[in-house]
Amino acid sequence: KMKLIFEKSVPGRRCAILPACDVESVSLPVSLRRETKPALPEMSETDISRHYTELCKQVHGVNCGFYPLGSCTMKYNPRIDEEMAALPGFTGVHPLSPAEDREGMRQVLDTAAQYLCEITGMDAMTFQPAAGAHGEFTGVLLIKQYHDARGDKKRTKIIVPDSAHGTNPATAAMCGYDVVNIASGPDGCVDLDALRAALGEDTAGLMLTNPNTVGIFDRNILEITRLVHEAGGLCYYDGANLNAVMGVVRPGDMGFDCIHMNLHKTFATPHGGGGPGAGAVGCKAFLREYLPHSALAEELGHIQVRSFQGNFLVVVRALAYLLTLGREGIPEAAENAVLNANYLMARLKGTFTPAYDRLCMHEFVLDLSGLKKETGVSALDVAKSLIDEGIHPPTMYFPLIVHEALMLEPTETEGIETLDHAAEVLRRLYQKAFEDAESMHTAPHHTPIGRPDEVRAARRPVVRWRPEG
Repeated sequence: KMKLIFEKSVPGRRCAILPACDVESVSLPVSLRRETKPALPEMSETDISRHYTELCKQVHGVNCGFYPLGSCTMKYNPRIDEEMAALPGFTGVHPLSPAEDREGMRQVLDTAAQYLCEITGMDAMTFQPAAGAHGEFTGVLLIKQYHDARGDKKRTKIIVPDSAHGTNPATAAMCGYDVVNIASGPDGCVDLDALRAALGEDTAGLMLTNPNTVGIFDRNILEITRLVHEAGGLCYYDGANLNAVMGVVRPGDMGFDCIHMNLHKTFATPHGGGGPGAGAVGCKAFLREYLPHSALAEELGHIQVRSFQGNFLVVVRALAYLLTLGREGIPEAAENAVLNANYLMARLKGTFTPAYDRLCMHEFVLDLSGLKKETGVSALDVAKSLIDEGIHPPTMYFPLIVHEALMLEPTETEGIETLDHAAEVLRRLYQKAFEDAESMHTAPHHTPIGRPDEVRAARRPVVRWRPEG
């Protein structure tokens, strides 16, 4: 078991020598001083380096191996994007500095907005939201502002399909709306009859992902948005799955009025622990006036959802990605993502059962309910067993409309050798379920932590270290 850095601390050990103070020294009043020194770890530079290297070895990222986490687009982040974001002119600028010092910053934001509006079919863009869910929140607030400005107070409901990302109903509720859940049809797409039944004068809008969470492009998308508009509602596009269609088809052309994008998914900026993220929000012209403004020095006082222009260096990374791939490369990336997903699904068919056996987009869902019934091995067991094989688990038990679901998204940055290896490993684990189910119930076996008590961890989390005594 690896020790915490606090447990490795040795009193009096140091790793830095500070230069002599070259400014006037000022002491705090006694009343403001600590009575005891902070309990910070005391270590040498060598020990610190080894500690974080050891931690790094215990983390599985896209630089370690296959990472098919469905709907999350965990793809490789090109190093050139990082180099651009590290340029001193970008890292050293402050949004409250004189306007002439921010011309490059403004050009980056305006150029990125122009390209993303073109890709999405929107007319205006803001980069303030800090991540995807924050972008959802901003997008639904646009819908709310639109109805409120027209005095249409009766629109109190947001329609959300049962296959939606969990943040969708949460976002609608946070914005003060009642959530109306509608069922999916047998094809995994929106049930048009259920949608018609849910629509009415109280409909504020619809939150939808297309392609949806099971990786299928809804053939009725134009009819769906038409019905919502006919009822007086607006259509919000969850851009989590934009990686499958960027440069090929535009949400704005599907009839959507606003959209959020996960720049840290679709446009190859760091994701998760490598963040921060960015949830850029775009909208049609009639919603432009409700967008939060940039809050740069000359624009203070406007509506904001976050300080200044959001996570600016994430936008730099995304723009570098857009400029590198260009008009031809962006749709090619989407097409390769779709190709990889269909290739991997085809390699697994005949062993595993796809939840929807049809052409998928960027991801697909396997239904392991049959395997569990025959062997007792669950989707969780298979996912945990993949860890021992050097493969990050796919998304488990989502969407809820598929029991014993495993959702795989290989992304466009994986080669055929990786996909073949993943298919081989999964087929081998399928056979192992019949031969040695017990070892799969207790997997993983070769990691620092096996299967933590997730319920206890959620209810009684230990998130800080306390010294003994």
